[in-house]
Amino acid sequence: MEQRVSLITLAVADLERSRRFYETGLGWAVVSGETEGIVCFQLGGLVLALYGREAFAEDAKLTGPAEAVRPSVALAHNTRSRAEVDAVMAEAVAAGAHPQKPAAETFWGGYAGYFADPDGHLWEIAWNPFSPLTEDGCFLWQA
Repeated sequence: MEQRVSLITLAVADLERSRRFYETGLGWAVVSGETEGIVCFQLGGLVLALYGREAFAEDAKLTGPAEAVRPSVALAHNTRSRAEVDAVMAEAVAAGAHPQKPAAETFWGGYAGYFADPDGHLWEIAWNPFSPLTEDGCFLWQA
C-alpha cells in the first residue's frame, strides 16, 4: 500500500449546514455541487468530503442509530486500479485490520471497500475511474 491519504470524509448531521460552514464561513470553494449527497472541497492533493450520517453509516455498513455512528470520520486511500483495491484490502486484513465492508462495485461507478485498523479507525480503499490519481499520487476530485 502506497503511503497516501486521498480523501477525508466527515459524517455530518446536516449536510447543508456543514456545507455553509465550510463554504461561507471558512471561504472554501466547493469542487462539486452536491453529488449523490456528498459535498467536496479540494485541499491540495487530497479532498475533504462531507457526507450525511445516515448515508455514511449505510455505505460503510456501520450499525446503530445514525446520530450515534462512530467513527464519524473515514480516511480514504484511492488506488490506481480496481485490482489494487482487493490487494490493499487483503494486505490490511493480513496485518490485523478488521474487514468492515468487502470491496464491491459502488453506486457511483467505482469499486471500494472498508476496513478498520486495530484501534477501530475506518479506512475506505477505493478505485475511482472518474478521478484517476496524478503521477505523484494526488487525488483530484472530478464529478
